[in-house]
Amino acid sequence: MSKKFKTQIGLEIHVQLKTKAKMFCGCDNDAQGKEPNTVICPICIGMPGTLPVANKTAIEMTIKTGLALGSKIPKVSKFDRKHYFYPDLPKGYQISQYDMPFARGGELEVKSKNEKVKSVRLNRVHLEEDAGKLSHPQGSKYSIVDLNRAGTPLMEIVTEPDIKSPAEAREFLKELQIILRHIAVSDADMEKGHLRCDANISIKLKVKSEKLKEEMSEIVEIKNLNSFKFAEKALAYEEKRLTDEYSAWPEKKTKVTRGFDSKTNTTFIQREKEESKDYRYFPEPDIPPFIMSDQEIKNLKVGAPALPSQKKQELINSGISQSEADIIIKNNWMLKVIRLAENLETNAKIRLGKIIVHEKNAKKQEPEFLIDLAKKAESETLSSDKIRKILNSGSINLVLDEDAEPDKINLIVDTVLSENPTAVEKIKSGKVKVIGFLIGQVIEKSNGKIEPNIARDEITKRIEGKNGG
Repeated sequence: MSKKFKTQIGLEIHVQLKTKAKMFCGCDNDAQGKEPNTVICPICIGMPGTLPVANKTAIEMTIKTGLALGSKIPKVSKFDRKHYFYPDLPKGYQISQYDMPFARGGELEVKSKNEKVKSVRLNRVHLEEDAGKLSHPQGSKYSIVDLNRAGTPLMEIVTEPDIKSPAEAREFLKELQIILRHIAVSDADMEKGHLRCDANISIKLKVKSEKLKEEMSEIVEIKNLNSFKFAEKALAYEEKRLTDEYSAWPEKKTKVTRGFDSKTNTTFIQREKEESKDYRYFPEPDIPPFIMSDQEIKNLKVGAPALPSQKKQELINSGISQSEADIIIKNNWMLKVIRLAENLETNAKIRLGKIIVHEKNAKKQEPEFLIDLAKKAESETLSSDKIRKILNSGSINLVLDEDAEPDKINLIVDTVLSENPTAVEKIKSGKVKVIGFLIGQVIEKSNGKIEPNIARDEITKRIEGKNGG
């Protein structure tokens, strides 16, 4: 982009919370893979006469997220009705939060392209219910409404327009995903819709004098970006488009909504952006305001898990290398394994870190199996080859029993030699044919498991060793 222009980006991130029940009813919150319209009830589809009851866990998760991001937690919060009409919104309004959210302010540090760390300010963290989902059968002239997702607890994190490039927006989303997984409020999988993003972008023409008013493009909101890559590509396209269309910038500040086509990596116009007044917000009459005491907020702070930066330092302090700690911190499955191994001794924890980072078959096994393997690997100093063999077989004892076979051979051969001193003396005196008798004894005692050539080698080594002594 030309140095004459500067980019401003703000993000609205929607996070599907990992609660057992939906936001205002008792329906199962996990609709993944379920048949359409099977995880619904009169409350979540807005039947007349139904009353919502707020999910306490969802509220606590929202406040916990605010605390993790350095937000202030107001003592009084409330829900509001946000009115708009769309086929997948059965009530004709969404229960959301307008002027009294559960968390205000905060910030998140990200690395800019020159590797410098900068803070992106947050405006708010609030809670609402999700709408349903529309699908459009190929070649048809109709859409199908699936309300399984309707009523799912949806946390929205809104930033200030502090992000200066599409790449920086991508880094912000990645850092936020790590935090959400660390504090266990969401799986935050973008491909599954747990984490979705609306991105707002505008371009300003830089001016040399502070007295001059900066010229500004329209503000564009790109809706429903569901991957880090798509978010960056959509913003990059809009950044270039707005810059190229400088001569057509409007005189007055305008807002428009655009969609993103991932096949062509381009955006397309959808509609003019609504203002807050268009939604006709008013306080939700069926849910009273929430009043948080200082002690309740303090309890949530005390119970919050370590943040990624703190957890990374803990891993490094425990002996795990910085490069391995970086990988673990960004991987949800690895974090789960490490969390379950909190009480593991230091050397075993280091071994566990190496196993989950470097062994490709580790993910096939349960965390408990890997923890047991790390303990065994440390206590018996297992080689990397042996660890790989265990991971491939899925059995620690089976591999260790197989590897213990040489010890069994040694024991059987020693027993046969001690029981047959006359035969040993004959072999020493040159009657080598007698070795056949001893080989037979070894094979018999091993129930045929020791092969003749192995028995011969072991007997010969011992007798020659005794001769040498």
